[in-house]
Amino acid sequence: MTEKISTETDTENRSPWLTIKDLLTYLWPVGRTDLRTRVLLAMIFLAAAKIITVYIPFLYKSAVDSLSLDGNMLALPLGVIIAYGSARVLTQVFGELRDFVFVRVAQHAQRTISLSTFKHLHALSLRFHLERQTGGLSRVIERGTRGIQFVLTFSLFNILPTIFEIMLVTIVLFVKLDIRFAAITFFTISGYIVYTLAVTSWRLKFRRQMNAKDSEANTKAIDSLLNYETVKYFGNEGHEYKRYDEALAGYEFSAIRSQTSLSILNVGQGFIIGVGLVVVMALAGSGVVQGQLTIGDFVLVNTFLIQLFLPLNFLGFVYREIRQGLIDMEKMFELLDINAEVRDPIDARSLKIENGVVEFKNVSFGYSEDRGILRNISFTVPAGQTVAIVGPSGAGKSTISKLLYRFYDVSSGSITIDGQDIQSVTQQSLRDAIGVVPQDTVLFNDTIAYNIQYGDPLAGPEIIEEAAKLASLHEFIAKLPQGYETMVGERGLKLSGGEKQRVAIARTIVKDPDVLIFDEATSSLDSLTEKEIQHSLVEVSRNRTTLVIAHRLSTIIDADEILVLKDGEIVEQGNHNDLVEQDGEYASIWMRQREAREYQSRLLDIEKSCWIEPVEV
Repeated sequence: MTEKISTETDTENRSPWLTIKDLLTYLWPVGRTDLRTRVLLAMIFLAAAKIITVYIPFLYKSAVDSLSLDGNMLALPLGVIIAYGSARVLTQVFGELRDFVFVRVAQHAQRTISLSTFKHLHALSLRFHLERQTGGLSRVIERGTRGIQFVLTFSLFNILPTIFEIMLVTIVLFVKLDIRFAAITFFTISGYIVYTLAVTSWRLKFRRQMNAKDSEANTKAIDSLLNYETVKYFGNEGHEYKRYDEALAGYEFSAIRSQTSLSILNVGQGFIIGVGLVVVMALAGSGVVQGQLTIGDFVLVNTFLIQLFLPLNFLGFVYREIRQGLIDMEKMFELLDINAEVRDPIDARSLKIENGVVEFKNVSFGYSEDRGILRNISFTVPAGQTVAIVGPSGAGKSTISKLLYRFYDVSSGSITIDGQDIQSVTQQSLRDAIGVVPQDTVLFNDTIAYNIQYGDPLAGPEIIEEAAKLASLHEFIAKLPQGYETMVGERGLKLSGGEKQRVAIARTIVKDPDVLIFDEATSSLDSLTEKEIQHSLVEVSRNRTTLVIAHRLSTIIDADEILVLKDGEIVEQGNHNDLVEQDGEYASIWMRQREAREYQSRLLDIEKSCWIEPVEV
């Protein structure tokens, strides 16, 4: 299965029974005898509560019959009334005991499924996360987790007990009275259930439309807020309001239709209940008049029916919530069904770093069959040396770093570190050995200290401070009122581009990797900031195997070797001086960038010469 999933709630890809089967595996976990025991106890308490519930009307009948007879009418009813009250209490006690023993099972299942989904999402490749919509995906996980609670609560403790009670009541009426009472009761309840399920199934499409519009509105809202600055740059607040309001209007329309159909459901249910009660009560009343039944029997039948119809009043809601819960769970379980594109082989071993030699051997790669990016790329990054890769946009420079970090697997060829194919080692050990300073540094909405420490969650304050000093960040932090505890804001928006890059460098220093990747780490910065950060990068990469993906050639002139990439192939390689002398692709890029720098320098000189010092009057 490809790593692609719709975030809408309507799904036809997965059987509800398969979803229920998957859920049951979490409710009956292997190796957890304690949880399995709790499940059995919960079922015992549930059955006991229902048996007592069915017996309660007989106690009520006995009390009524006793009160309608002459003679000693106070002693016996008092005992029956006490028994009646005790049975009511026991029903409540067994119900609470059921919930008490089962809550740990339910919460464990919910926690385990949520954690499994979270872990699986992290195991999926970069391709999946580039295609996903964060807002819609978060809704799928949120609703799926909530759906587990609905399905467990309503199916185990509402639907199944009610079915069990209906069967018991039907049998009791047949045995104690006659088949007419049992048949009328059974067919009334059956008609009620069929009508409820049919109308609720019809209503589900409105709920699905509501959820679809809810996800759409949520996705648009989150996407707009995440791109707050872009919205402001183009003055498109009105456009964003309109897009969001269109989604909300769709939700409003579906919600109105859903409420209207609910009224139709409720009226129909009331009609069926009313007809059933009238027929059964008329039959029981006729039996009393003819002397075949007692007043207590009349009350017994009425009590049974009311006792059954009370939980059935919520059947439409329960059925809808279970169906919706299953739909929501299906979408979440679909996430678990997605196969991870990049996986460790069964016999994967940990990467062993001795020197840190990185080698690409005839590597080819494409994001799809009709979109080739790299073709037969071969090069070596010797231990402790720096190799830079340059070239025009779209040449495949960043793809090389993603392949080395194993965000994707190569289409053909191999990548090795110290002779070990990176596809034969564990991803964890590979990524532990590599540090990346990306072009676009995204920080967690936490403190500066936390973001630096993220390179090694076990690092202490001393290591964090030392890393900040090496990244030329410590002096800046020291001037802040809250120092290292300063919050950086969502995605680090409270920091400048240069400050964020220094945090990324400090984070990599804390990680202390054997192999470094600088993926256009300074291309988005101004020249002055770039020069300041370049010094930090040189310090970090000292004596480490380093691969630099560069846009500005001035940042890599000291590299041990430079590879020029064009149209997915290496067209030139050598050091800076050799490549300039070759007067090829590299020399052409170098001349264009140098002319651009000289032009900017002349503009700056002109601005300075036109500046007139203010004269004091």
